[in-house]
Amino acid sequence: MFTGLVNGEGKVQGVEPRGKETRFTITSLFDLPDIVLGESIAVNGVCLTVETCGKNRFTAYASRETMGVTNLGRLKPGGQVNLERALAVGDRLGGHLVSGHVDCLAKVESVTPAGESKVFRLSYPEEYGPLVVSKGSVALDGISLTVNECGSTWLSVNIIPATQRETTISDWAPSYEANMETDIIGRYVQRMLAAYTGQDVNGGGSSGGLDMDFLRKHGF
Repeated sequence: MFTGLVNGEGKVQGVEPRGKETRFTITSLFDLPDIVLGESIAVNGVCLTVETCGKNRFTAYASRETMGVTNLGRLKPGGQVNLERALAVGDRLGGHLVSGHVDCLAKVESVTPAGESKVFRLSYPEEYGPLVVSKGSVALDGISLTVNECGSTWLSVNIIPATQRETTISDWAPSYEANMETDIIGRYVQRMLAAYTGQDVNGGGSSGGLDMDFLRKHGF
C-alpha cells in the first residue's frame, strides 16, 4: 500500500525484455536506504517487487499483465520514473490510499499555465468515469492528485510548483500517457453497488440495473 506522495525520482539503468515480460534495473536519484529483497516499490505508480538490491539500486520484474496495462513498456535506459516505498505502519498518510495496481492509461490532452501552477487535462476510457469524481483523489504515474473537474472521459488536475520539481510530471506534454489508478474506496463501493446499478468496471454485477422489477423482487 502506498500514499501517492512520491519519495523522489529514479533513473532506469537497464531494461531486459523476457518475451512479454521485462526486468528493470533502477537507480534512485535520492537516498533510498536499507532496500530489502521482496519489498514493494511503486515505479510510476506500479507496485513492483524488489528482486535484487544494492545501495540506491534495485531490480524488479514486471509481468505480462503489468506490461500490457501500464506505460512501463515505454521505459528506456536513461529515462526517469517516480519512486515511492510502501507505506509503513505509523507513517503519516499525507496523500490517499494507493494500491499500486493501475486501472488504465490517461492521455494528456493539454497543459495550461495557471500562475505558478499548471493545469493538466487528461482523457481516459469511459468505463472508468464512474470512479472519478470532482475533488476526489486519483493517482497519475504514482502521484496523488486532487481532481479539479471531470467528465465521463476526462479529468483536470492542478500541479503546484513543488510537485513539478519533485516528480516527472514536469516533462509531461500532450499525447503522454500516464498510469492512472482510481480511488480504491470508490472501486469497492462500485462493486458493492453493482447489483443495484448494473455497472461494474470489473465486468461483474447484474446487467439488469435498478428498476421497478428489481425493487419489487427485493421487497421495496
